[in-house]
Amino acid sequence: MAKLKKLIIACDGGAASGKSTAAKLISKKYKLILINSGLIYRYCSKLIIYHKPKNIISFLKKELRIVSYMKISKQKLHSENISNHVGIIAKNKKVRELVNQLQRKIIKVNNRICVEGRDIASKILSKKPKYDLAFYFKCSLEVAAYRRWLDLKKKIPIKDVKNSLKKRTNLDKNRKNSPLIKVKDAILIRTDKLTKKQVLTKMSKHIDNVYKK
Repeated sequence: MAKLKKLIIACDGGAASGKSTAAKLISKKYKLILINSGLIYRYCSKLIIYHKPKNIISFLKKELRIVSYMKISKQKLHSENISNHVGIIAKNKKVRELVNQLQRKIIKVNNRICVEGRDIASKILSKKPKYDLAFYFKCSLEVAAYRRWLDLKKKIPIKDVKNSLKKRTNLDKNRKNSPLIKVKDAILIRTDKLTKKQVLTKMSKHIDNVYKK
């Protein structure tokens, strides 16, 4: 496979929809820089929970200015405590602006990149630069909860995991600032209907078709 000079992929979807796994697979295959915006928000939640700053915005502004994405990606950020907190701060417009600034800083110097989150196609990569392809991931709540439950080593009752995911998705879809939506030209990927291999195959076909034109 010839190396493509430019490839910008947007991956959006709800909590535990399978977008992170798919983004990792496609990034590895096409040798893309991978940015998980959810990890950045989780990192912010971890900092707030631990430090309990009086002024969240000024605190995060300072922390995000000095941290690298590499450091964020190596943190343990998938505790249930963080999961229950992150949906709340993700509603904060000023927090979103800080996270967006960090993402755009990374995107600006990389034209071969896959960015995954909840407002990537609709906000982050809607223009300058605009995504070459956008994917939107959906998964039934039952399957999503079961997968997340396994990720958490079955340490938390699956009922609690299900409630947490349902709450987070509702927050994401109904928040005022940059809600979770499927843009018109996004390609739907149903991860509860497909295996990992089938997800990779479907995404690859669409990417390859773009560069055959």
